[in-house]
Amino acid sequence: MGVPAFFRWLSRKYPSIIVHCLEEKAKEYNGIKIPVDTSKPNPNEVEFDNLYLDMNGIIHPCTHPEDKPAPKNEDEMMVAIFEYIDRLFNIVRPRRVLYMAIDGVAPRAKMNQQRSRRFRASKEGVELVEEKNKMREEVIQRGGYLPPEEIKERFDSNCITPGTEFMDNLAKCLRYYIADRLTNDPGWHNITVFLSDASVPGEGEHKIMDFIRRQRGRAENPGYADLIMLGLATHEPNFTIIREEFKPNKPRPCALCGQMGHEIKDCQGLAREKQGEHDEFADTVPVSEQEFIFIRLIVLREYLERELTMASLPFPFNFERSVDDWVFMCFFVGNDFLPHLPSLEIREGAIDRLVGIYKDVVHKTGGYLTENGFVNLERVELIMQAVGVAEDNIFKKRKDDDESFKRRMKEKKKRMKGPSFVPGGQFAPQALGGRDRPIAVQNARQSAYEMRMQGNQRNQVSSNDMDNRGVKRKAEDSDSEPEPEDNVRLWEEGWKQRYYKTKFDVDATDDEFRKKVVQSYVEGLCWVLRYYYQVNHTSATESSIIDFYPDDFAIDLNGKKYAWQGVALLPFVDERRLRAALADVYPDLSPEEGEAYSFIAKHPRFNIPILSLKDTEIPAELCHGIQGTIHLPWFCFFFLYFLCFVITWAISVEIKFKDPQYDDGFVFKAVILPGAKIPNKVLKPGDWEQSNRGPWRPQLGFNPNRQQAHLDQSGFRNCQKLLFLLTEKHPKKLIS
Repeated sequence: MGVPAFFRWLSRKYPSIIVHCLEEKAKEYNGIKIPVDTSKPNPNEVEFDNLYLDMNGIIHPCTHPEDKPAPKNEDEMMVAIFEYIDRLFNIVRPRRVLYMAIDGVAPRAKMNQQRSRRFRASKEGVELVEEKNKMREEVIQRGGYLPPEEIKERFDSNCITPGTEFMDNLAKCLRYYIADRLTNDPGWHNITVFLSDASVPGEGEHKIMDFIRRQRGRAENPGYADLIMLGLATHEPNFTIIREEFKPNKPRPCALCGQMGHEIKDCQGLAREKQGEHDEFADTVPVSEQEFIFIRLIVLREYLERELTMASLPFPFNFERSVDDWVFMCFFVGNDFLPHLPSLEIREGAIDRLVGIYKDVVHKTGGYLTENGFVNLERVELIMQAVGVAEDNIFKKRKDDDESFKRRMKEKKKRMKGPSFVPGGQFAPQALGGRDRPIAVQNARQSAYEMRMQGNQRNQVSSNDMDNRGVKRKAEDSDSEPEPEDNVRLWEEGWKQRYYKTKFDVDATDDEFRKKVVQSYVEGLCWVLRYYYQVNHTSATESSIIDFYPDDFAIDLNGKKYAWQGVALLPFVDERRLRAALADVYPDLSPEEGEAYSFIAKHPRFNIPILSLKDTEIPAELCHGIQGTIHLPWFCFFFLYFLCFVITWAISVEIKFKDPQYDDGFVFKAVILPGAKIPNKVLKPGDWEQSNRGPWRPQLGFNPNRQQAHLDQSGFRNCQKLLFLLTEKHPKKLIS
C-alpha cells in the first residue's frame, strides 16, 4: 500500500521486523573491476529461492533521482536500471526464480488516483517555477549574487506509462539484459527469469501476487509452498521484503544559489565563501550510496499473532483469518485506490483503535470480517458504527493536539532567538558549582574552522539586520504560518452538515444521497480486498479529450495543511467519448507506433531450455515447480533477437509464458499450504523467565545460530582509539 507514514509506524511498533542488508562489494585490481560472484553463499546467512521485483520502484529513482545528478539521456537511464537490479541480485542471490514486473494498464480506480497525482504534480511544478523566478528577481534587486540559471532538459516522468515509446524501449533493453546475465553471470545460470512488461495489464505488485496465487492454486504442486512469497495476504510463512532504507532530512542545496544550509525562501544571494584554507570543507551535496533493509514478514506475523490472539471465543481462534481482517482494516487508513476516512490517521493510533474495536466485534458476532477476500458487511458495519461514535472526540483531540504543538513550536522559536554571542565547544561556559570537565578536541583544524564560520555568521546576521531596518517582514518570516482555509471545521458542532455541503453541495438530511455515498465507498472496499486476494479483470486504459485535462483545478485539502496532502478535484472521464477520440487517431499511427500499441505479447516472458516450440505444459521439475504453458510463434524471432543484441554463445532463449488457468468462480484459499516450512520463532517467548534461567538473547539477522561477540572494557577502549585515528585521517567524511 502506498500509504504515507504506514511503514514508519510499522517499523516503530514492531522494530524486530527490520534487518540491515549485508552487501558484498565489487573489488578493483589494477584498474580492473572484478564483479561479485553471486553463485557463492549469501553473506546475509540466508538463502532465498525467489526474487520478485516491482520494477516501477526501480525505474523512477533511476530516471529522476533526488540525491544525485539525473542521467543525461535514455542510455544512461537504462544502465542505471541494470546496475540497480545487479545490486539487488547481489544482495538477495535467488536460486530458483527471478520475476520482474513492470506496471501495465492499471484498474480504473487506480487510474483516478494516478490522474489526480499527476495533475497535482504538474500544477505544483508550475507554481515552483513561478516562485523560483520571483525569488530570483527579489534577490537580484537586493544586490545579491546568483549563478546563471542553467537550462536543463527535464525528463518527463509521465513517460513511465504503459503504451509509451520509453516503456517499449525499456522492455527491449531488459530482454537484452536478461539474456546477457543468463549467459555471462554464474549466479544466473540455474534460475528461471520472468519478465512481465507494460503490455501485460495490472500493476507490478499485483501481477506478482497473481502469479504467486495461481502457482499456489495447483493442487498437484504442493512443493511450491516453501518458496519465498509476497505479503501477508499470501499466507506464506517464508517471505521477506527488500527496500531502500529511508533516511529523513537529507540535506538539499538551495534551488537558487546551489548552496547548502538554507531553503529557497531564505536565500540571500551571497557568494559562496572559501571553506577551509584550501576549500577542503566545500559545501557540496554529500552523495552516499543507497542502503537496503530486509523486512521480515515472518516476524511481523509473530507480532500480529500476539496482538490479535483472542481468548474465550465461542469458536476456535484462526490466526490466518485474523491476519486477513487486519489487512482489510488497514484499508480504512488509506490505500492506492480509495481515500482514507478523515477520522482515522495512522499517527493518531488509528490501527490500534481499529484492532480494539475489532476484538469486541468478533466476540459479539462470533465470526471474522473476511474470508478468502470476501467481506461480511454486517460485521464491518459494527466496526464503522463504533468509529462513528468516537469521531467527534477524535476531531476535537486532533485540534487540541495541533494547537498545543503550535504553542510549543512558538516557545521553542523564542528560546532559539537568544543571544548568539555565547561561545560553544571547548569555550562554552561552565555551570556554577560544577566540576570543570575539559572537552577533548579530536580535530583542531576543524574546530578552528567552525569557530571562524560562527563568527562570520554572526557578522552576517548583524549586517543583514542593519540593512533590513524598517523593512516589513514577509509572511514566511513571521512567528505563525498562515493556516489553510477550512470550511468544514471538523472539531466544531455541525461539521457533518458543513461536510456534505462543502464536498458534495447537498444537505446532510438527504438520506438517499448519503446512502449512495456509503454504498459506493463500501463497493470500493470490497473490490480492493478482492483485488488483493482473488483475480480481477482490468478494463481498458483511460486518457482524455481536452476538457478532461484542465490547466487549473481545485484541490480539496480535506483538513490537511499542504497541497500535496489534498485531493485534486478533476472531471470524470467519459469512456464513450474517449473511445471515439481514439478511433480517429489510430490511422495516423506509424508502423512502429501501431506495433507498440497492439503489442502481441499478453503474458510474461521467461528464459528456460526449450523442449518444444508449440503450446506445451511445462514439467514442474524443469522450472523449480513453476507450472503454466509455453509458446513460441515465430522461430525466426530467435535470429532477430541475437542479431539485434549481438550476444555470442547465448545459452538462453526467449519464449512466451501463460499462467495456469482456472474455471470461473474458482476461489483462491487464503491459508498456509500443507507442507510449508515454518521458520523458528524470533521474538522472546512470553514465558521465557519462568522456563529459562539465562537471559534472552535476541536473534540478529537470519541465522539463529550466529555467534555473538562480546567486548570488555579494553575492547571498547580500542574501538575509541580507532575511531579517533579515523577522525584525524578522514575528518570530512566522518563529519558529513
